Amino acid sequence: MDNSPLFWVGFNVFVLALLLLDLLVFNRRDHAVSMREALGWSAFWIALSMSFNFLVYQWLGKAAAMEFLTGYLIEKSLSVDNLFVFLLIFSYFKVPAQYQHKILFWGIIGALVLRGVFILVGAALLAKFHFLMYVLGAFLVYTGIKMATTGAEPEIDPDSNPVVKFLSRHLPITSQLHGGRFFVRKDGVLFATPLLVVLVMVETTDVIFAADSIPAILAVSRDTFIVYTSNVFALLGLRALYFALEGLMRLFHYLHYGLALILVFIGGKLLLEDFVHVSLTWSLGTVGAILLLSVALSLLFPKPKEEAVHE
Repeated sequence: MDNSPLFWVGFNVFVLALLLLDLLVFNRRDHAVSMREALGWSAFWIALSMSFNFLVYQWLGKAAAMEFLTGYLIEKSLSVDNLFVFLLIFSYFKVPAQYQHKILFWGIIGALVLRGVFILVGAALLAKFHFLMYVLGAFLVYTGIKMATTGAEPEIDPDSNPVVKFLSRHLPITSQLHGGRFFVRKDGVLFATPLLVVLVMVETTDVIFAADSIPAILAVSRDTFIVYTSNVFALLGLRALYFALEGLMRLFHYLHYGLALILVFIGGKLLLEDFVHVSLTWSLGTVGAILLLSVALSLLFPKPKEEAVHE
């Protein structure tokens, strides 16, 4: 497809305009996001994503549209695990609800930049070195198996985070929050607030998750624009999805294993790509079926109350 610089610039200007509208108009004041507001924004971002998918279909055809939809669905589903970690981070640092939206906003800005770099570099390497396809496939299979066997409860330990340790060595950090500010000046000395530490934790967590999700999408499409745009639209709705699912994420305890199975499926598909062709229709259907089955099993066989209490 046309990957001209002008097209990339136009798309990113459009995304930046949406983010500025969000920050400066709709969410210019720090506030706790209600369930109704979160569901409304979730519906908006999903509708916008599907509208863009329709444009891709009209412009580039069915195959490109299915690649976009599959990539979007993979990133969106893998983001659920990411959201659960965000919930643990906010709980660990006792971040007030009215500041969580701001942290997620700036976290997603950083994620868009970092993922754009990952996608461009990853696609270039796969185009130049074909053998990396097998390395990528094996990595996804390994990651899926590891995800399924190590459990769904990640540990939050800021002291072991190298970026947080670097930050604390080079910048004094206050012991208390100062509203929604990331920095505060005391007696002429610049201090970071705990809110900045939380933002750093969110950013580094997203980088770790990107190591799983971006290879999975690159396994579906090698078109950098399709991979990037599907990733961007999934990330744009991440904040709203977090607040909409905040009280429900613990209910879908089998979803973690469904996501692991998706990674194994995508990795296996990549390993066998030169020998067995799996159509985009089957790929999309398989990913969707695994997600629906894992959610259905979570609802049919809920986690015992005593286990939920100890989480």
